[in-house]
Amino acid sequence: MSPSALPNGTANGHLTSDLNLSILGLGVEYPPYRVGPDALQTIAERYYPESPALSKVLSINRYTGIETRAAIGEVDHPIVNQPKAPSITELNKCFREEGVRLSVNACKQAIAEWGGQVDDITHVVSTTCTNSANPGYDHYVTKQLGVKSSAEKVLLHGIGCSGGLAALRTAANMALGSSFRRKPARILVLACEISTVLIRSELDSIDKDQTVRIGACLFSDCASAAVLSNGVALPDELADPVYEVLGWKHEILADTETDLGFDIDPLGWKVVLTPRVPGLATAAVAPAFKDLVESLPELTEGQETPNALDFDWALHPGGSTIITGIEKAMGLSPEHLRATYEIYMNYGNSSSATIMSVMNKLREMGDGKENVIACAFGPGISLEMMVLKRRNKLLNGLPQEDVD
Repeated sequence: MSPSALPNGTANGHLTSDLNLSILGLGVEYPPYRVGPDALQTIAERYYPESPALSKVLSINRYTGIETRAAIGEVDHPIVNQPKAPSITELNKCFREEGVRLSVNACKQAIAEWGGQVDDITHVVSTTCTNSANPGYDHYVTKQLGVKSSAEKVLLHGIGCSGGLAALRTAANMALGSSFRRKPARILVLACEISTVLIRSELDSIDKDQTVRIGACLFSDCASAAVLSNGVALPDELADPVYEVLGWKHEILADTETDLGFDIDPLGWKVVLTPRVPGLATAAVAPAFKDLVESLPELTEGQETPNALDFDWALHPGGSTIITGIEKAMGLSPEHLRATYEIYMNYGNSSSATIMSVMNKLREMGDGKENVIACAFGPGISLEMMVLKRRNKLLNGLPQEDVD
């Protein structure tokens, strides 16, 4: 790459010409267990009395569209079968064991696909909203992986379901900084969430406050990882890009901080999710999409500006109402969102770790559109959107499909 080519223009605060940013590896690690809608009902009936609020939540639970959720244990797991909901101390211990294990495995997958050396990792950008201890979980993950101690690390917090894309955006900006300095950057991006152990905390609030809280119906466990490159060459590196990163957009929706959140509590965290969220998210996507696409010369110069149908969509599966609302608002078909639906139905919403799982699933589902819109929402309400380009693997300098 020629770093001198970088300062050719800006859009939304980032450089838009010759970014040369690419994802060289992806990894996703779900725990081995799957729980269906009956799991929530079983736990509720074991430990909580019948009530109008609980009945409403259990009714919603049967119609989320999620067939199974990935979980670190089955319905009889000890941490959710104590006389009282587990404390934040117990939840932290669980995350340090299960979350770190999932994270290490996801990172190993991403690194293996990249094909590079762990010693060549220059930065690590991680995120979670289900652990707050210090040092962060990324410290233990990088230690187990053998990442050199001089690798620059950043741990993002307070961004919930948008964390996976926020971490990729942060990594992209760091990579551009390295490019400006004419240095290689191979950035390990990591997201991990252990959410299913919060079921008792959510049920406690439903019982005591008689509020309808649907977080207990949606969330699951997962770790996902990626290796992002700035294209400055490393010796003997032969990796084929999975996706090229063309550009991104970050935005906070005005006066929405009370609509979506994850409040700290002695029993872990409490999901804040008002009925306004699907409408707010749906309304924000079209203008964000327009602004982002029009800011990228590669998509617009010398050709008609593409519309939403010209892309595959890796949408964070925040819930069925959000998915179908955005599908309708953008004029998409279920085929455009096939990876989102697949992950949502079979694994649930794993918060920040989900978006890279959707991106990974999309590239496993055969040929599709050349360009992909990745999109997620988090507390704030924050919107993250990124344009990715599929990369054809090369054989003797030609795309594979052109070679007999």
